[in-house]
Amino acid sequence: MNNKIVNRVANSGLITIDLSDYATKKPIENLDLKKFLFEGLILKEKDFRFRLTQFDFSFYKNKIVAVNCSANSILPMWAFMLISSQLNEVNADVYFGSKEAVSEQVFIKNIEAISEYKFENKKVIVKGCGGVNLTAGAYIAITNKLQNVVHSLMFGEACSSVPVFKRSRAK
Repeated sequence: MNNKIVNRVANSGLITIDLSDYATKKPIENLDLKKFLFEGLILKEKDFRFRLTQFDFSFYKNKIVAVNCSANSILPMWAFMLISSQLNEVNADVYFGSKEAVSEQVFIKNIEAISEYKFENKKVIVKGCGGVNLTAGAYIAITNKLQNVVHSLMFGEACSSVPVFKRSRAK
């Protein structure tokens, strides 16, 4: 009788992806355009441009910036271009939206940057739990990224996975 313990998971050829590895490591800072508006409500071009020149953008150096406006104002699109231009000068990564929305945008951008070819014809499990709160958008992005190249795609852990996709043998 053979009492040797065999780690079937290690021998299965499964590749586990932990999506939390693709969460941003850089801080996300909020920049509310309301502070540049006349009385916090109205955009006057001359006043807006002056306030931009007086503002110290160095705080945002090398950070991810969530640009938004908490005032119930109608802003011209060039206002966002001016802010973005100022932030680009300090090497900030600029996005539009709340910090939460920007976090998801950056997360999805990081997933899209994955080289899917290292997963070609592999059995892949997308880890179902981790230290980062993930949205459905993250799971949709990884599915879209990998489905056309993997042999099979699963959700969960090796001991308890949910099949998502399996390539048919006749292709």
